[in-house]
Amino acid sequence: MKDGYPLIEDHGLIGDLQTSALVSTDGSIDWFCAPRFDSPSVFGALLDKDKGGYCRIRPVADEFTTKQLYFPDTAALVTRYLTEEGVGEVVDFMPVTSSHVPAEHHRIVRLLRCIRGQMTFEIDIAPRFDYGREPHETQISEGGVVFRGEATTMAVSIVREPEDEELGRGGANESGDVRAELTLRTGEARGMILDVGATEARETSVGEVWDLFNGTVQFWTTWLEQCTYTGRWREMVNRSAITLKLMTYAPSGGLVAAPTAALPEQIGGERNWDYRFTWVRDASFSVYALLALGFMDEAVAFGVWMRERVMDTRADGTAPLNIMYRIDGSSELVEESLEHWAGYRDSFPVRIGNGAADQLQLDIYGEMMDSLYLADQRGFQMNYAGWLKLCGVLDWLVDHWDQPEEGIWETRGGRQHFTYGRLMCWVAFDRGIRLAAKRGWPASVDSWTAARDAVFRQIMEKGWSPERQAFVQHYDTHVLDASLLRMAALGFIGPNDPMWQSTLDAMDEELVTDSLVYRYDPEASPDGLRGSEGTFSLCTFTYVEALAGAGRLDKARITFEKMLTYANHLGLYSEEIALSGEQIGNFPQAFTHLALINAAITLDAELSRRAEGR
Repeated sequence: MKDGYPLIEDHGLIGDLQTSALVSTDGSIDWFCAPRFDSPSVFGALLDKDKGGYCRIRPVADEFTTKQLYFPDTAALVTRYLTEEGVGEVVDFMPVTSSHVPAEHHRIVRLLRCIRGQMTFEIDIAPRFDYGREPHETQISEGGVVFRGEATTMAVSIVREPEDEELGRGGANESGDVRAELTLRTGEARGMILDVGATEARETSVGEVWDLFNGTVQFWTTWLEQCTYTGRWREMVNRSAITLKLMTYAPSGGLVAAPTAALPEQIGGERNWDYRFTWVRDASFSVYALLALGFMDEAVAFGVWMRERVMDTRADGTAPLNIMYRIDGSSELVEESLEHWAGYRDSFPVRIGNGAADQLQLDIYGEMMDSLYLADQRGFQMNYAGWLKLCGVLDWLVDHWDQPEEGIWETRGGRQHFTYGRLMCWVAFDRGIRLAAKRGWPASVDSWTAARDAVFRQIMEKGWSPERQAFVQHYDTHVLDASLLRMAALGFIGPNDPMWQSTLDAMDEELVTDSLVYRYDPEASPDGLRGSEGTFSLCTFTYVEALAGAGRLDKARITFEKMLTYANHLGLYSEEIALSGEQIGNFPQAFTHLALINAAITLDAELSRRAEGR
């Protein structure tokens, strides 16, 4: 706990494939949006401890210790409390009710148990609808509590057996928040079900809750059985896969970059962005990672989401794709600041929406084409109408690749000729040419080939710095950029090419600090924002892949193993690692977990090849 806030990493994630919630190690739900990931918050204490709202359960004790774990191979979270009088726990989970249809109700089940001795739990329920802007009334009944706002309702149903004695006591305060105490002895269980969208609380039996729990466990364990990874880091890969699934909006197949908004990249700084949307880039990377693990249905769903964005491409001469969309595919992402909220540890502004949505980032076309090419290799062939739309996208790119853009990191310091953007334009043309040849479908192959070759020559002439002996961030700088760690893996350059080996050496000197990797140096290459940032976890795992591909296996393995020590107690990662070693930025982050999966697969394969003498 710092400045009255839990550390970002001191949380676990639960969800129902349409939204999710963060539960802190002391038993507080301090981030929950409903009915969707990108909906206004119900609990938001993580961004304002006084005004954000929470649902907190903790022992009534002067001192207690907490432990937190996931029920094996599931998204059911167990928070345990150890006191002098006994041991208790709260089991948190969200039942998965529908995979394809947006649900009206979203339930969080909180089951309280006394494991040993006796424990009195203190329960505080303080919702703050619409980021604290929607007041509510509170109605208490025998079945529980209903919080009613103008547009939002949440029923809290009591979990107990009808014949049980009354063990709890409590009531509402002037703000309409509810506080209660509950004393349990060894073997006793009670709890509550928070149901956003419900207008009536009903008493629920402990047996019904256990049925919900068993059904949730069954869902997750059955889903995870599809995973084909059996390598050295199976536990971390499985947890990353579950985390990615938790960040999936099942009705559309969209994957949010993170389930949180405005968690800072620097404590007290302004780099506080809303990540509850689907980036074309992230969705593309997810296809690669999930196909590699054997999750075909999820890869197809993301592919369908991407195909729909391609089918909706504009024909007015502007960029055919946005860089990001809402999870349902709509593109309205107006950015605003919540002026009434203080921000995590006074990191202001608190931004919702994302103003980067209209940026020009040319790399997205290469990432999209690379994922579609991979999916095609695995047997997922697009239809002819989709191919024609895709050809239109590439034809547009032929005329527009050679221009400055904002780049992969969504900088706000003006457009540049970013080398990574050019690299991914090369990938887009290359994969399009390959697909056309494989399928024998009509395409502007001659113009694509001319553009591909022109991009290649330009990168070699302008993206390479003879002084640095490395590929650089953009054509007007000698600064390095970790996004270029993907060059060899994408086939642009050979992993043993001297130009690539010297680029890796230069990155070691400029961007790598022990096992951690910075995106770039914002002081040397201003990005239009004040302050600094931590090392970028995506880049660290990409660095592992690059080292492994270049034959530097011992260094790749120790870097990977060290990076695993920066995971939180549950195996989750945020976006960045601060100088102190704590996690910063939105949490958990899909990019980081995607990169962990890819690094584990690549490194494991290379180590096995070496062991077999190949």
